[in-house]
Amino acid sequence: MAFPIKAMGRQHDEFRDVVLQTVHRHAEVEAVTDVREQLSRNGNFVSITVTFPAHSKAQLDAIYQALHDHELVMMVF
Repeated sequence: MAFPIKAMGRQHDEFRDVVLQTVHRHAEVEAVTDVREQLSRNGNFVSITVTFPAHSKAQLDAIYQALHDHELVMMVF
């Protein structure tokens, strides 16, 4: 089942890499087709949505927690 996770944070050079590396530790993602990035209107914030095949609730919980625990990530949904 394809499952999207969105992380939001302040615009930062490392934000995209942090989100992708965190999700990659727990799931398979094709960076070209499974990742969407959107800047806020004023360019201060960015959201990254990663869609991947989810295999279990434990997998999703681990990804949510790892993203939530990172200092660059403000929100995960």
